[in-house]
Amino acid sequence: MNTLTVDEAAERVVRAAGEARFVLIGEASHGTHEFYALRAELTKRLIEERGFVAVAAEADWPDAYRVNCYVRRGSDDRDADEALTNFRRFPTWMWRNTVVLEFVEWLRRYNERSALPGSFYGLDLYSLHGSIGAVLRYLDDADPDAARRARKRFGCFDRFRADQDGQSYGYVTALGQAEPCEDEVVAQLVELRRRAAELVSRDGHLAADRHFAAEQNARVVVNAERYYRSMFRGRASSWNLRDTHMADTLDALADHLNGPIVVWAHNSHLGDARATEMGRWGELNLGQLVRERHPGRALLIGFSTYEGTVTAASDWGGPAERKGVRPGLDGSWEAYFHQLGDGFGLARDQPALRERRLQRAIGVIYRPESERQSHYFEAVPAEQFDLLIHLDQTRALEPLERESLWEEGEVPETYPSAL
Repeated sequence: MNTLTVDEAAERVVRAAGEARFVLIGEASHGTHEFYALRAELTKRLIEERGFVAVAAEADWPDAYRVNCYVRRGSDDRDADEALTNFRRFPTWMWRNTVVLEFVEWLRRYNERSALPGSFYGLDLYSLHGSIGAVLRYLDDADPDAARRARKRFGCFDRFRADQDGQSYGYVTALGQAEPCEDEVVAQLVELRRRAAELVSRDGHLAADRHFAAEQNARVVVNAERYYRSMFRGRASSWNLRDTHMADTLDALADHLNGPIVVWAHNSHLGDARATEMGRWGELNLGQLVRERHPGRALLIGFSTYEGTVTAASDWGGPAERKGVRPGLDGSWEAYFHQLGDGFGLARDQPALRERRLQRAIGVIYRPESERQSHYFEAVPAEQFDLLIHLDQTRALEPLERESLWEEGEVPETYPSAL
């Protein structure tokens, strides 16, 4: 197996993209520098050389839309750091990190010289209250009477704690202690859709983009309301609702922008669920849905690593720590790739990758003491991805806000110089 330089990996991805409408680039953890950095470089090449028009990230819509306004010169933010300010929900380091900061500045500079500007959007649905606020701000400006109707509908959530976003709402309604707000939020989305042409006609293209963003926020509220209620009915139900929302949002973006899109999310969302244990659990994911909805028009790219350090928390809501990543378990894909060399790209048609072995996934929490139970599941990479890039040793992603636990964390003795 030959190691790949960054340029060689990027060239291979650009060639493999072909006429793809969607290139989905994953990560095996939410806290690895090399995954983020290489993904950013691949995305730059796709934007510059293949005319990709947007990044759609595993991020909340209103927070990402502030970044979009900055890169499109539609905000008063002074720099990328300020444009990323809305990313305050745990885990902040997913988007408030040095790699994303540099990419956002690059995209803004690119847009200054390009006739085909690039955009940045979010696909996720956690932002119940944030999206409510965004809809109200839009209507306050566009139609005060409609804003009053919206406030009355969204008032259904006033009794629940906003600092917990939708979790307290989901818990109370699941217990039958309060009526769901489903009818109200659906009515609000229907009204926005019905009056789209009327509201947009007042201010041309700018209004069209603003209304699209408001309508997407209203859709987030609808699906977040359902999601938080589904959390208490089992993992498969809430997971499937979330990834279906992401797929629907991606389709809406593709129609709105009329151009190819790069998607940034965790491997668990982008690697076809049918090739993993997830499928046997009744779960689907974004990668599967994109393949099913757009046959032959999607390229799925995954990452893996053998050892190093990672930025992660020990518990949900905990501080960012720089943790040591244990070497891949014997019999895992990580150990298999380690034996082949420092790094590689793989195609779907390699027979060796059609076996079923353990694969590691680190999200925002990493618990090395229970790694087998917490972070491994079975997968067939040749069916899961179209291309997989392994980086044998990796280091922790650098947050913009570094807490003491991160500063005191482990530092690897050597850093990888190739892919």
